[in-house]
Amino acid sequence: MPDRLTGRTVVVTGAGRGIGAALARGMAAEGAALVVTDRDEPEAAAVAQSIRDSGGRAVHRRVDVAERDDVRAAIELAVGEFGRLDAYFNNAGFNEPEKFLDITEAVWDRIFRVNAFGVVLGSQEAARQFIRQGSGGKIVNTSSIAGRQGFPSFAPYCASKAAVISLTQSGARSLAEHGITVNAFAPGVVRTPLWDKLDRDLERIGEGDAGFAAMSGDIILGRPAEPEDLVPTAVFLAGPDSDYITGQVIPIEGGMVLV
Repeated sequence: MPDRLTGRTVVVTGAGRGIGAALARGMAAEGAALVVTDRDEPEAAAVAQSIRDSGGRAVHRRVDVAERDDVRAAIELAVGEFGRLDAYFNNAGFNEPEKFLDITEAVWDRIFRVNAFGVVLGSQEAARQFIRQGSGGKIVNTSSIAGRQGFPSFAPYCASKAAVISLTQSGARSLAEHGITVNAFAPGVVRTPLWDKLDRDLERIGEGDAGFAAMSGDIILGRPAEPEDLVPTAVFLAGPDSDYITGQVIPIEGGMVLV
C-alpha cells in the first residue's frame, strides 16, 4: 500500500458523498487515519466503513460545519482515536441556484453560513489543535472555479467560493508563525450527486441549458472531472511535499479557466 500519509490524521468535512468521500478514501489508501464527517450521519458512517473494509483506519461523526461545538467534537474525536490532528479539510459546501435579480437573503445566508463561515470555524478550531500540539499542521479548503469568475444563477455560491479564496490567504498569513499552512484547491465541473440536484434546480428556474452538460462543454480536456481526479492534489496538500506552499489555490478543472 502506498504510504505518503502514513502516521497522519485527517478530518474531512462533507465526506459522506461526492468529492469529500473520494478524498477520504483516497487519503486512507495512502495510509492516513480519517475522521469522516457529514451532516448526513449514515452516509458518513458508510464511507468510514468502506475505508475499514479496505484495510484502512476511519471513524465518523455527524457534523454541521457552521456549529462550533460540532467542529470541536470532530477534532476531539480525531485526537482521541488517533492521538493527534495533522490536516483538516474544509470541504463541506452546497449550491442553491437563483437568477441574479431573484437572489434572496435566505439563500444568501444559507450558502454563506456553510461555504464561508464553516471554513472560518474549521480553520480556527483546527489551528487551535495544531498550536496545542506544537508541531504545525495543514488546513485545506475546497474552493471552486466559481470563486474566480461569476456564473449566471450561481451568484451567491460564486461569492462564497471567492470568500474561501480570501480566507485561505488570510489564514495563511495569520497562521504561518505557528507552522500552519493554509491552501485550497478549485475544482471545475465534477460528476457528483450535487450536479443532479443543480440540474433540476436550474430547470425549475428556467435555466436548464446552463447545467452540467453545457458547462462540461467548456473543458478543453474533453470531459468533466470524476471525484477521484481530485485525490492526488489532496494527498499532496495533506502530506510533507507541500510543506513550503501556503496561501495558494490549485485549480483542478481540465482547462476551463485559463489565466
